[in-house]
Amino acid sequence: MSEERKYWVPALEKADKVLAVLASEPASLKLIDLSRRLEINKSSMFSLLNTMEALQWVKRGTGDTYSLGHAFAAYGSSYVKHYDLNQSFHEEAASARDRLQETVQLAKLEGNQVRYLGKVEAISPVRLQSEPGMLLPAHATALGKAMLAQLSEEELLKLYPEAELAKLTPLTIDNREALFRQLRMIREQGYAEDDQESVMGFRCAAAAIHGGEGHTAAVSCSMLLHQWEVKAGEARAEMIALARRLSAQRS
Repeated sequence: MSEERKYWVPALEKADKVLAVLASEPASLKLIDLSRRLEINKSSMFSLLNTMEALQWVKRGTGDTYSLGHAFAAYGSSYVKHYDLNQSFHEEAASARDRLQETVQLAKLEGNQVRYLGKVEAISPVRLQSEPGMLLPAHATALGKAMLAQLSEEELLKLYPEAELAKLTPLTIDNREALFRQLRMIREQGYAEDDQESVMGFRCAAAAIHGGEGHTAAVSCSMLLHQWEVKAGEARAEMIALARRLSAQRS
């Protein structure tokens, strides 16, 4: 058995074949047609289609023919938005990085966590540990706070039902009340900061990207403390300007 197929899931392979056929021939094939075309027995095809219909991967229409379901419209929309934003970020963030000579990052909000999506790195002997795909608590990062500040109090309470918050460093905000006070200030000033709250020795400025699916993305610039003392104002201005440029492209 090849390494590629060592952990293969046959049911997913069958589902993929069904979806490929339905994408090319929507609303023209019934269960029996799919069974014959793909050489999958009727019982297995029934179970497969029944599950896929419940997941909204497929839909059964007039005459019991099948087409792709609503889930794929949502998946496709999400993919396009993510791809376009990531591409735009890399194009737009390069100039901000060059002016600041610091690394610029892109992230989205997932519940009460931040998922890093993109990174435009500056040449530096010190490299940020955050990488695309990595998750960090939103309350401990400037990126997270920039996005949380755009949410309603009701939405925030759902994300933070407990009064106490986990600390990543001794300086991380550790209670909901203090976080919510800071978020109100961030909402007014248009940018967020973290003061060694996720990593000791680093400070960060971030601004939320508007448009698309609400306020679910943001950009940030992190730097060592001695650089922050010199570049803090410039970093705030660059992140606000970068977020505005990306927001304009999403609207």
